[in-house]
Amino acid sequence: MAVLSAATMLTTATTASYAQSVDLSKWSPEYVKSIAGTKQFDAAKDCGAVVPNDYTGSVSYWYTGPFEADPQIAHDQDKAFWEAFKAAYPNITTEVQSITYNELLDKFRTSLLGNSAPAVIRLQILGGVEFAAKGYLQPLKPEDIGLTAADFWPGALKSVTYEGVTYGLPTNNETMALIWNAKVFKDAGLDPENPPATWDDVVAYSKTIHEKLGIPGYGLVAKQNAGNTPFRFMPQLWAYGGGALDEASAEPGYKDVWINNEGSKKALQAAYQMYAVDKSVPTSALTNTQGENQAPFIAGKLGMMIAHPAEYAKMNDLASKATGTDKTVADEVVANMRYGLIPTGPDGKRAVVFGGSNIHVVKPEFVQGGKVDEQAVKALICFWDSPEWSTKLAWVGSNPGNVNGFLTDAMKERLDTIKFLDVTTSMLPNGIPFPVIPQAPEIMNIIVPDMLQNALTGSMTVDQAVEDAATKVKAIVDGGGGI
Repeated sequence: MAVLSAATMLTTATTASYAQSVDLSKWSPEYVKSIAGTKQFDAAKDCGAVVPNDYTGSVSYWYTGPFEADPQIAHDQDKAFWEAFKAAYPNITTEVQSITYNELLDKFRTSLLGNSAPAVIRLQILGGVEFAAKGYLQPLKPEDIGLTAADFWPGALKSVTYEGVTYGLPTNNETMALIWNAKVFKDAGLDPENPPATWDDVVAYSKTIHEKLGIPGYGLVAKQNAGNTPFRFMPQLWAYGGGALDEASAEPGYKDVWINNEGSKKALQAAYQMYAVDKSVPTSALTNTQGENQAPFIAGKLGMMIAHPAEYAKMNDLASKATGTDKTVADEVVANMRYGLIPTGPDGKRAVVFGGSNIHVVKPEFVQGGKVDEQAVKALICFWDSPEWSTKLAWVGSNPGNVNGFLTDAMKERLDTIKFLDVTTSMLPNGIPFPVIPQAPEIMNIIVPDMLQNALTGSMTVDQAVEDAATKVKAIVDGGGGI
């Protein structure tokens, strides 16, 4: 049963054609800066062409909004969004719940079992496929809200396509970058303004830093059952030509197992080299998340790490709380903090995990009251994914899901006020989503970290570790395992 039916969705005229103003082939920090603030948008008018602004209806919505720990600007933009939506659609009643990141999936699962789910939900990028596979979500494609596929990153649309059907739309996209301490580089005899170009260089730089300064060169993260691990190791695996499945290919089918191919072996061997042979990464890497890299980095005791643009703000925060000689060191680290593109593999391939969130529509039989107001749903999603609001709502450290958001004044202000945002943003063309299958959380959060642990601890050779992982991946994919 199609909630977003052809009669009400597919025949709707599209809004203005935006994407012609954005050339993804030119993507770079310089290009991102050059297009910011060059075009004005009117969400109320554009979405009014999809759903009349005088429409009367109601919509329920769950998402992870700003909470106490978030900066004030996140709260301000969230409040401004709901005020703007109410002004644009004064006759649409909204029932909104903001639920914490760690609670959202479990609460949604429970609501579905009790047929009391919201009509619309915004989930972390890895969450939607579980519910699509179980038949809880409606098909939803860009044209349904007056947009086109060209208004979104191809990698982002892959993350909401399951068995050939698009069941959601990207709201924001996250990518990371390589961060290094320029003073540490200089003290180790490395060029302080030029980061390692390849992952092989990372291994070499890390060894040099450790040998010259006696500190870890690279903040390897390998904790079991922790999302930080695949977010930092998979870019290395993909760059060498590996993968869990074929998610790094142009047209992934998520059936072919790549985790034991030559590229995956080389990536794992590089991690083993740093940890077990050169000993140039923290000895605590086996239990570290990115959080454990922050203290040594701000103390000038770590050369390189991978993180979000928000890491700079975190280092500033840590420096502001330091005292005495610790503050002197911390301030020096912040001043010498640099961001660069994530290194490539030997063949020039650069990759990063395509993170973020997607918005979905629930089938009416699972929604409180047993029905969904199609027009109100369209109005809300159109407004949320407009160039203006997909940018403002991603303010703290993400990127707009709608690529036209990069043209807005809001994007220009973000680039002017969030240091290094342009660098992480420029990684978007290299974004690869995790396999869009229900088993992806088990593969990424369990099998991949276990493979790392097996190799790094020496309980298995690199060859044995990848073959063990391949057997497990194939078993859960063939057997329909996972969540």
